Amino acid sequence: MSGRNIREDLGLIHVYTGNGKGKTTAALGLALRAMGNDLNVVMVQFMKSDQHYGEYRISRSLPHFTLLPMGRDCLVNEKKIAQADIDAAEAALAKCEELLRSGKYDMLIMDEINVSMHFGLVKVADVVGLLRSRPPRVEVVLTGRYAPPEIVEIADLVTEMRCLKHPYEKGVQARAGIER
Repeated sequence: MSGRNIREDLGLIHVYTGNGKGKTTAALGLALRAMGNDLNVVMVQFMKSDQHYGEYRISRSLPHFTLLPMGRDCLVNEKKIAQADIDAAEAALAKCEELLRSGKYDMLIMDEINVSMHFGLVKVADVVGLLRSRPPRVEVVLTGRYAPPEIVEIADLVTEMRCLKHPYEKGVQARAGIER
């Protein structure tokens, strides 16, 4: 080891997008690696509110990890956006800004933010503004399908998950411990 503080190398923007499975899972894997190096991670979930997901249950016992599900209790209907959906997403984005500015976290994961932008729940320009004005040395991860070109442009790393085959095609529903 060079004695260099690992926090000095932080500050990049990651995007996990595409129609394949594994975007949130990749972000959680990155979070696990960060926590293993004593970095503090916070994940704000834009499209999840309940505590039925495995990551929420385990998060309470993980050091250096905070999980904030801030979506509504129902799926967002893209064709029939409710004001409550917009309010929840805007509150989640405001929480992300607060967390970025707090100085408490080395990594912020904005889970399903790309879908929130695609559905028009939050403005792309607002997310771009937040990313451009973020404090240095905070790693930021954005997940979800439909990453807009403006986000892809400013990101340092973009990974597109592509589905080649999925058990759902054979009628296998989301399973506890695997998809939720």
